[in-house]
Amino acid sequence: DAPRTPWVSISPDNDWMVVLNRPGYPSIEEVAQPEMRLAGVRINPRTNGPSRARYADRISMIRIKDGREYPVSGLPDNPKIDDWDWSPDGKWMSLTITTKDRVELWALDMKKRSVFRISDLPLNAAYGGAYDWVSDSRTILVKSVPINRGDPPDEPLVPLGPVVQENLGRKAPARTYQDLLENPYDESLFEYYTTSQLVILDLDGKAVPVGAPGIIERISVSPNGKFILIESIHRPFSYTLPEYRFPRKIEVWDMQGNVVYEVADIPLADQIPITYSSVRTGRRSVRWRSDANATLYWTEALDGGDAGAEAEWRDQVSMLAAPFNSDPIPLIKLKLRYRFAMWANDGLAIVNETWWKTRQIKSWWIKPGSPDSEPALLIDRTWEDRYNDPGFPMFRRTDRGTWVMITANDGKTLFLSGDGASPEGDRPFIDEFDVTTLETKRLFRSEAPYYEEPYYMIDVDKRLVVTRRESIDEQPNFFTRDLKKGDLTQITQFPHPTPQLIGVQKEMIRYQREDGLDLTATLYLPPGYTTDNGPLPILMWAYPQEYKDADAAGQVTDSPYRFIRVGWWSPMLWPVHGYGVLDDPTMPIVGEGDEEPNDTFVKQLVSSAQAAVDEVVRRGVADRDRIAIGGHSYGAFMTANLLAHSDLFRAGLARTGAYNRTLTPFGFQSEERSLWEAPDVYFTMSPFMHADKINEPILMVHGDSDSNAGTFPLQSERLYGAIKGLGGTARLVMLPHESHSYRARENVMHVLWETTEWLDQYVKNAPPRVAESPENPAEEN
Repeated sequence: DAPRTPWVSISPDNDWMVVLNRPGYPSIEEVAQPEMRLAGVRINPRTNGPSRARYADRISMIRIKDGREYPVSGLPDNPKIDDWDWSPDGKWMSLTITTKDRVELWALDMKKRSVFRISDLPLNAAYGGAYDWVSDSRTILVKSVPINRGDPPDEPLVPLGPVVQENLGRKAPARTYQDLLENPYDESLFEYYTTSQLVILDLDGKAVPVGAPGIIERISVSPNGKFILIESIHRPFSYTLPEYRFPRKIEVWDMQGNVVYEVADIPLADQIPITYSSVRTGRRSVRWRSDANATLYWTEALDGGDAGAEAEWRDQVSMLAAPFNSDPIPLIKLKLRYRFAMWANDGLAIVNETWWKTRQIKSWWIKPGSPDSEPALLIDRTWEDRYNDPGFPMFRRTDRGTWVMITANDGKTLFLSGDGASPEGDRPFIDEFDVTTLETKRLFRSEAPYYEEPYYMIDVDKRLVVTRRESIDEQPNFFTRDLKKGDLTQITQFPHPTPQLIGVQKEMIRYQREDGLDLTATLYLPPGYTTDNGPLPILMWAYPQEYKDADAAGQVTDSPYRFIRVGWWSPMLWPVHGYGVLDDPTMPIVGEGDEEPNDTFVKQLVSSAQAAVDEVVRRGVADRDRIAIGGHSYGAFMTANLLAHSDLFRAGLARTGAYNRTLTPFGFQSEERSLWEAPDVYFTMSPFMHADKINEPILMVHGDSDSNAGTFPLQSERLYGAIKGLGGTARLVMLPHESHSYRARENVMHVLWETTEWLDQYVKNAPPRVAESPENPAEEN
């Protein structure tokens, strides 16, 4: 129930910080509201909005220069605030408020410090963004529920016939998805709830319809306010794929709703290979250049979208300016897969390309105003190598409301910020980066005992930035930092949310796996504890990661100075219950060269766990007979595997996992091969296949409405059934109305109670293990 760090948003003029309070966990009554699960989209039919949004419930304003806070008036009682954005001139902050039966558009008047409802027009927030500002800062393009659309379709009392699917010899692999359409009735519901009418709405509430209704996912007004980029989907739908693989039409409309240019009409994407870096064919990632009046850019596969095919060139990036009646202009051809582009001006844009197989990332400097100029390579690295990550460009908001990279020195200098990974932990930084010489100048680096990360640069000339600063015992707060003088001024005064955890000891520890790979973990010990008190029961909470490079796998991935947070996902509740916690002990699964990481998954997993156990025992903080292992999602999969293939742990906690990989036959996590290409890998990695070896108590928790691909609730039910049938010790807790993460306060508290009871019974108060001998085999609880 501890208050969470609020969300904040800085005004375009950089004078104000709007603070949005984050309420506690919603009640089970709120979480249990009606929910439509259609084509991978979850909709609240009462509001025609998302069924699982996270809302703010209070707003205040802080003047950045002096830290003075002002209340905001005009909000309704118990508001559910979501989807906020700024008008380009910064005079208004738009936001949606969800009521019992609709989603409405409101605005904060910055001068009056008051919120008002723009219109009671019901927005369609069920699918994609619900609105976009026009650059005049007076009008907003919104997706509304069509007027007089009628009641939702009735479910047929008698089936109209069988549901038929057919494939005529084409390869159409797909990973396992949830919430898919199942029949014509689902199709009609999906169409009903996702169909929108575009409306131009001014701040006085005047509404003018634009164009015909459609299943519109994305709307984006051109920077000059004259055109609308529309992305919509249409039939035929699919019963095996989610909505983002449905046929997609991309068009440019004028502000009266007339189609002025058809960018693409892309068919159902049911033949994308499962090989990572494969994409759909046709124009994709269509966007407006943020630094131009009305110029489209997009990419298109040159290799048929198949990452497994041999090809010299993978993607082509092109652009086309209004009035869209000439041939597209090629900007750059890529030998890897296009990722995204960032814009500054006609002389500077950056195009990023990546390739999954090698974990490679390249960044190219292009000059969109001189498209015939040769691209210049700025960065060529593997994204697994965190120590050599140069950072990411910092952005500013233009007077049209778009975002462009911040530049200095006549466009030659960018400002890069990043995590600053290092052997001593993450130390966020800001660098000046000269794109002509590739030289960097460090302006700032976080210093112990704080973790301070750049948030936004509010004055380029003065090198004045807003940062978010925290320490082990200090709640994150926002500051202004003068990079020239080094001065630091606090803006917010958020109090410590969990004083019960003050004094918890935190240490980043290092140790080695038997093959010499460096590993790290964060060790938490109760306040005042020393090894003179004797060893503690220990909870390890982990999540495996795959790597192609052993050196990168051994890099430190956290900071010893982050604030100690508590949430439903966190093991940090248990130091106050007398446990030590080893959080995020690295579990790297490495496959260098032609080797695939998962070929030796179990061996490497057990070896990493063994090293972590040995280290906490060596330090004297852990009793080898009282250590539990736990994790969420892939961490739950890890937990079941460690219980099946080792005797390192006394009990396990597995939340929302997948345990039978044959139920995800076309790949899972980072595995690209299908079941039929690597049957031994699928069998060996499936703890379900080794349920007879799970001889330690395991507590399984799963949301009964899990939407995550692959982690069907059935996965936990089947593993529990197997362990029960084999005579093992297991408990299965199915949480009502919960998805892959948990939200309802009652459910969260119940999970914590279940976990504490399980740990106390099977770990903290467990009797010593009986030594194994030929006459007296080891007995497990």
